[in-house]
Amino acid sequence: MTDHLEYLPPPERRREVVTASELTGVVSELLSAGFRLALVAAHEEPDAFRVVHLFTAGAPDRRVEVTLFTDRSSPSVPTLAGVSFQAGRFEREMRDLYGIVPVGHPLGRRMIRHDHWPQGWYPMRSDAGSPPEFPPADDEFPFLRIEGPGVYEIPVGPVHAGLIEPGHFRFSVVGETILRLKARLWFVHKGIEKLAEGRRPLDALPLAERVSGDTAVGHALAFCLAVEDAYGIRVPAEVAAVRAALLELERIHNHVADIGALCNDVGYGLAQSHAQRVREQFLRLNKEVTGHRLLRSGVEPGGARLLGVPDLDRIVSLSADIAETAQIALNNSIVRDRFTGTAVLSAEQARELGALGYVARASGVDIDARRDHPFHPATVDLPSAVRPDGDVLARFGVRTTEIATSTDLLRELVPTLHTDPEGSALPTGIGIPLSGIGLVEGWRGTIAHRVEIDGDGRLTRWKVVDPSFLTWPALPMALADTIVPDFPLVNKSFNLSYAGNDL
Repeated sequence: MTDHLEYLPPPERRREVVTASELTGVVSELLSAGFRLALVAAHEEPDAFRVVHLFTAGAPDRRVEVTLFTDRSSPSVPTLAGVSFQAGRFEREMRDLYGIVPVGHPLGRRMIRHDHWPQGWYPMRSDAGSPPEFPPADDEFPFLRIEGPGVYEIPVGPVHAGLIEPGHFRFSVVGETILRLKARLWFVHKGIEKLAEGRRPLDALPLAERVSGDTAVGHALAFCLAVEDAYGIRVPAEVAAVRAALLELERIHNHVADIGALCNDVGYGLAQSHAQRVREQFLRLNKEVTGHRLLRSGVEPGGARLLGVPDLDRIVSLSADIAETAQIALNNSIVRDRFTGTAVLSAEQARELGALGYVARASGVDIDARRDHPFHPATVDLPSAVRPDGDVLARFGVRTTEIATSTDLLRELVPTLHTDPEGSALPTGIGIPLSGIGLVEGWRGTIAHRVEIDGDGRLTRWKVVDPSFLTWPALPMALADTIVPDFPLVNKSFNLSYAGNDL
């Protein structure tokens, strides 16, 4: 049996402990060198709090962890919001959940804990205890008021007509033109990272599959890669191939759904009907492959499994079907007109905000963890699905290109698949604490997981970053100066996860 890592070089790693006075300088140097901030995780120690900043770059696959310790009785860190927009969001999350104060942060109000959450209660701390009584949510959120002749507000949500989770959108408009949109999220905090504490990796796997239900493979795989990275496990090539194939099947069925939904949002229901027909066939194929329509149970720590090898002829045929449907839609002048030039996100904005996935690629930002942080050699030279225009048409086009790319990958992968590839067993514990990182290009973008495991083999910390957490701020930016009737279309062109954002 051949280990695929024999011909995939291991990631370049560096770990550095810094003082508060050194943090900004070190981070600025990493950002200037082309690294991006992928994750910030707070950790509770007996006598201190430890804050880990993970920076990544590729290719080659590079990972740098910058750690800062802070006093336990009055924890604080110098804010990095001035050098990294993403850091500012991670810091607000950390303050809400751990009580670690980012000194000098320009936004002092809460982000995750809405105002009716009890004061002084930080749910990720070991001494948090059971949730205290929550008072009624009577206070009005301090939305920025836009004033002037003809300006009025349109509130949408948090309860929506469909099955999506809650989120509130506040539009400031003149006529139909949007001057400003504020998205308020975090209405349903699951505490999923807290639930994982004390579990063994296999017992925490169902949580990973449910971070965001439509990304079961992506999050399960990122979790497994993090656990394997902690233990130094190298999975066999046959396991990596199964994982790569499942990841592409997940990408395809979600992109197919979005292609139909985007057409439906401009009144072209025929394309939606055909897309739903194709997606249903992919979901049935998923059920045959793993036993679940959303591909749960196909990935596990150290291994992977299939109930059956996917039918490549069906995949190729269905991909050609959706490609034809997409082209028919774009040949319709009304569809193309509604897509073209709508809600432009520039490359500069995408980079500044830290947008990921098809949103970033549609704005000309070429970032893809399949190539930048590969776990299977088939993706090392992956062609880029990048478009420069940053509008709805570009986000539609990236999806269609990625379906074709995923299908090509499956042409290479499927002939190598086995239903029960031999995996690598996890040790129950090796007596010392370990940490590991998992980076995966989920269908929405790069997923980052970081785990810490104690000497007994139990999770002490699991930090999850869904791409939606970093991409949500790009939606209001793209909607500036568009019109209110385009909001459903633009929102669907981003199609960000509420569940993945609010852990």
